[in-house]
Amino acid sequence: MRIITPIELAKRAGNKYLGVLVAAKFARFVNEFPRDPSVEFEKKLTTSALEELALGRLTYRLVRRRRHEA
Repeated sequence: MRIITPIELAKRAGNKYLGVLVAAKFARFVNEFPRDPSVEFEKKLTTSALEELALGRLTYRLVRRRRHEA
């Protein structure tokens, strides 16, 4: 298993915290797809998402949060 360091995530995402958030969001997105029960997964979805981000195969964009006016 490949170890992904926070420095690798920071290179792709700007900082390590944003990298973890992007990878977690992607893993949740992939988890929503139906899976074939005959296929065994050797990696967890979160690990796969972190690897995709570290390798530069995962792109994202930040969306500004809207504020509700009272």
